[in-house]
Amino acid sequence: MGETLKSRYVVFKRPFVVSIEEEEVREPSSHEVLVKTSCTLISTGTELTAYSKSFPDKSAWSDYVKYPFRPGYCNVGTVIKVGSKVKSVRVGDRVASSAHHTEYAVVSEDNVIKVPDEVPDEEAAFHTIAAGVTNSVRLAQVSLGDSVGVVGVGLLGQMTIIFSKLCGSFPLIAIDLSDARLKLASVSGAHYVINPKREDASDRVQHLTKGRMLDIVFEVTGSPEVIPWAIRLLRRMGKFIVLSSPRGITALDFHDEVNSPSRVIIGTHFSSQPTHETLQFPWTRKRNTELFFELLKNEVIDIRHLITHKFKWSEAPRVYEELWRDRTKFLGVILKWT
Repeated sequence: MGETLKSRYVVFKRPFVVSIEEEEVREPSSHEVLVKTSCTLISTGTELTAYSKSFPDKSAWSDYVKYPFRPGYCNVGTVIKVGSKVKSVRVGDRVASSAHHTEYAVVSEDNVIKVPDEVPDEEAAFHTIAAGVTNSVRLAQVSLGDSVGVVGVGLLGQMTIIFSKLCGSFPLIAIDLSDARLKLASVSGAHYVINPKREDASDRVQHLTKGRMLDIVFEVTGSPEVIPWAIRLLRRMGKFIVLSSPRGITALDFHDEVNSPSRVIIGTHFSSQPTHETLQFPWTRKRNTELFFELLKNEVIDIRHLITHKFKWSEAPRVYEELWRDRTKFLGVILKWT
């Protein structure tokens, strides 16, 4: 008998309490693989919502977040053991998965995607967010010449800018209260940036669009109070894309903001990616992820500027405290496990 493998992992014991725990690692079943984690990416929006319990009781959020809660869904590592019926990967392959912040993970074969040799681990760790945003931009049908506003340019907002620009959006406008994030948004590809603390966003948008207002607005703040303000940046019959996961109830005058101007509201949660390819909609999470890796590999996109901080896994409790104090100082936060 060999020595039992132990794995350290991050857990929210209760709101605002982060711990590093240890558990025995079970053997993978016939269709599972065992992955030794290289790095994970903190999804600051989702994870800080769970960390702080900033959501209503009796909601989808409360169904998702049960304490003790294990955060994280952006994992990259190396396969060290495979089940007897696994065919798509083998020992030694680098893979991406939605495993938590954990040293070792037993993952279904269906949940692992090979990472090309040319893509570094830390860039590959953005895969879950990249796939979800790709899905959102595709459902929004961003096309050549569409004027697009991205309200909230954290990680999801930055990647929305990157992919909207690939689709030919112009003008592409980043809107945020953080100058640091707006500076990075310009690197991501925004043609213009607006800080509503310093100027009237509606007036600036009207000027930049020659009075037409925006064709598409992505709401990426997660703040219920921002939605009624952001939707007014749209033109008549424009599309309002809820890419964030709003934390609570929004009060919206549907007649004045939706019905009368005939605007379209589209929800684009990560879970709306189909599990299987069809001729009508072939873009599964796996295929979106593979596309992301190919875009990185061929230098069609660059996300290196989005990696703002790197920490050892053992520093996780302090990292979440700092993120909660001021998340605007951070963007791509990597936890290193090797």
